[in-house]
Amino acid sequence: MKILRTRAASISRQGLCAALLVAGLTTAAVGASPPHHAGQGGDPSPGTDNPQSRPHGTPNLALPDLVPRPGASGKPDPNAGPGDAPDGATGIPATALAAYKNAEKLAQQRYPSCHIPWQLIAGIGKVESEHAAAYGLRSDGYTQKPILGPRLTGGQFAVIKDTDGGRWDGDKEYDRAVGPTQFIPSTWEGYGEDGNGDGVKDPNNIFDAAAGTARYLCAGGKDLNNPGDLDRAILSYNQSREYVNAVLAWMRTYKSGNVSAVPDPAPSRTGGGSSGSTPSPSRPSGSTGGQGTKPTENTRPNKPSTPSNSGKPSTPPAPKPSEPGKPGGDTGTTKPTPPAPAPVTRLDRVGEGTLEATAGEAFNQRLQVRALDRDGKPAADGTVVRFEVIGLQTAAHFPEAERIVTVRTDKEGKATAPELLAGDKPGPFTVRATVEGKDGGRIDPVDYAATVKAAPAPRADTLKREGTDALKAAPKSSFTQKVQIRSLAKDKPVSDTAITATILAADGKTPAKAGPYVKGADGKPVRTFGLPKTDKDGLVTLPELFTDEQAGTFILQLTTTDGAKLTVELTVTAPTTPTTPPQPAT
Repeated sequence: MKILRTRAASISRQGLCAALLVAGLTTAAVGASPPHHAGQGGDPSPGTDNPQSRPHGTPNLALPDLVPRPGASGKPDPNAGPGDAPDGATGIPATALAAYKNAEKLAQQRYPSCHIPWQLIAGIGKVESEHAAAYGLRSDGYTQKPILGPRLTGGQFAVIKDTDGGRWDGDKEYDRAVGPTQFIPSTWEGYGEDGNGDGVKDPNNIFDAAAGTARYLCAGGKDLNNPGDLDRAILSYNQSREYVNAVLAWMRTYKSGNVSAVPDPAPSRTGGGSSGSTPSPSRPSGSTGGQGTKPTENTRPNKPSTPSNSGKPSTPPAPKPSEPGKPGGDTGTTKPTPPAPAPVTRLDRVGEGTLEATAGEAFNQRLQVRALDRDGKPAADGTVVRFEVIGLQTAAHFPEAERIVTVRTDKEGKATAPELLAGDKPGPFTVRATVEGKDGGRIDPVDYAATVKAAPAPRADTLKREGTDALKAAPKSSFTQKVQIRSLAKDKPVSDTAITATILAADGKTPAKAGPYVKGADGKPVRTFGLPKTDKDGLVTLPELFTDEQAGTFILQLTTTDGAKLTVELTVTAPTTPTTPPQPAT
């Protein structure tokens, strides 16, 4: 007991020292003069091809209200490791919290119109690496173990060849996301920051990483008080609606005051390796995607069984007899436990053919995959398969405007996605099917290449004149009324409709050789002419109609290339000659 008290006192002193170091470091960083860099003049907004937004790891997307809190039952969690936050959900290591608040203050100085809150940066840090808690976060902002994402060689993740010569990720062939906020090396090159004022921009330091995250999210002159800018900023970090939802949920939780600073943790017992060690590419630093997810009870390795003193195998317990009156009677045997279903080892696409749809319509087939075990047989019934629409440039979605849906496999191992709707934006995109769960990151996804074709332009079926007043003019003058025609398809305006106008004689069949006309380029009369295409409201205005000396009734015939017609009567009325009254006889 005395040893335990001594150890507890030692931990308390360490926590106090760490807090004092953090406070001093934060003051120094905030007080330092911000370096002159491109951010002061406005960084360019990350494009849709920026590698940061592409799949580069497996973030922790659990929402605040779904995260179990150790100790919620009133009892301590015996499995909690030194990297576990006491409240299991809203605790932020003191150094991480100081880094997030420091980044907010730097952003207020450098990008004052961005209005980025520290809680948003903390949301990114939570989802990407659990605030670096499982990697031995130190008070100087560095971690005792590196935080590296998976090698970006394709499959479940993007293909990104090496861009930093291995400087940050130790890999000279492929890139890996780096540090507490998981920056791609090439993105860090463009948006990295010195958050602690030491003259170095290092994505492995949480002060620099948090400041770089603020700079990246603010790039392009965004105002994060604007919901649209906020949405675009987070999507530029990861093109996943589920990712955006998780980050925003944590941001709002922290903004509500439901957050506490906890002592900086020691390295996780399950992380493996020592300071500076390089984690395995397939499961870096204790996570499936280098995201530094805190180990849970399900991911901790099983403790080895204690061998017996005799060194002989232990005798299995005798089977418990069945209760009288129940199936099995007094046979003294129990019903054998059926073998556990084989786990999923791969996903196969079901069906062939090209995925195409016209804008505004549904796709020509339902997406379907089969989950198989290592023997090629259907895997466990009820495996959760996730279908996600990938790409910012598409409006394709599942019912209820969802871009991500989850479906369970049936007894044949098949998972069928709901109907996929094309949306209103033409162009290519991808739908990705993956297995959810702790082992899902090891299974190659199935990608569907899909295309939305532009909807054909509607064809006008009706031409309608605007206004109903009669069109009349005197000889050798012009019609004073403005003649406007509207093109319609099922009573809706149609733009870009080509219309030809012809002046006919009174019979409506014979082209007129005299009467109303428009002036050609040479000023001579023209009685068959094309009109400008209709505008977005389906409207077009005829040029001025002139008259010659010929009086009478004429027909203006308007025709589209699709066969829609309209006739309008034109009347040229000669002036009445006054009669002279008879003079009285003299």
